Amino acid sequence: MEKLNVVLGTMHFGTKLPERESRELLDRFVDAGGTMLDTADCYAFWGSHTGFGGQSEEIIGRWLADRPGMRERLYISTKVGAEPTVAGGFPERKQGLSAAAIRQGIQGSLKRLGVDRVDMYWAHMEDRTADLQETVSAFGDLVTDGTVGRLGVCNHPLWMVERARRIAEADGIAGYTAIQHSYSYLLPRPLARIEGKVHRFGNLTDDMVDYVQSNDDMWAWAYTPLLEGAYSKPERMHEAYDHPGTTRRLAVLDEVATELGATRNQVVLAWLTGGEPTITPIVGVSGAEQLDEALAGVAMELNQEHRARLDAAS
Repeated sequence: MEKLNVVLGTMHFGTKLPERESRELLDRFVDAGGTMLDTADCYAFWGSHTGFGGQSEEIIGRWLADRPGMRERLYISTKVGAEPTVAGGFPERKQGLSAAAIRQGIQGSLKRLGVDRVDMYWAHMEDRTADLQETVSAFGDLVTDGTVGRLGVCNHPLWMVERARRIAEADGIAGYTAIQHSYSYLLPRPLARIEGKVHRFGNLTDDMVDYVQSNDDMWAWAYTPLLEGAYSKPERMHEAYDHPGTTRRLAVLDEVATELGATRNQVVLAWLTGGEPTITPIVGVSGAEQLDEALAGVAMELNQEHRARLDAAS
């Protein structure tokens, strides 16, 4: 079975989404050819009565324990840096990216997941109180000792990503080779702030896309690629997307979707995964129908004419 270029987002597993439904989605995802899972040690503290995260990793761990041999089929990624240190203290009181926080974070994640290594480990959000050299060294050590396969960075400004990569290169250790930011076919107005989004540098910008395309070792992942359901439920579209570019892009998106007999969501996912550079979407779903729609989208290929029309609408 061909592997799909899509990541199953598990943010709400164990909180908003009960364990039984979470396990059913995991089974359905891998049965369809999915291999990549994305979680974090802080998922989902805001949805837990405890005020702390870890529920998503725990459900994945219990699911893996019940399925011998499944771990070898999967690419597991998790994150460190955003878990509160005090219930209700986020974002002022969070673990951050000191060497101690990184070491403690990975040990906690491995225990909850029930594994001895993860394939990708992300710096979840920037921490300007931590020394960047210390952060880079701590992450590099995890690759050296085999605890982590690859390093990524989420919600960071590009200058910090590049500076960290140069430090790692100078020290001869593994550095960041992946970025994870919010990205979709529709783009918000520049400098628009979306309520509830705590990451100032959470959007994948055009210079970041160019950076990935210009560096062969870089891999881009996109969270909220379907704008939390706004393509299928326009009432969910945030006012940050209320501008002429959105109107033009939606018109072309609808034309292409009609011609292909597909949904808006499917065309958006096909556009992401088949472009240059390829963007790997993280899809967070709450049911089988949404998952099936997403998997059909990443399996769909756009022809050159459709892609050119979508790209030209701006």
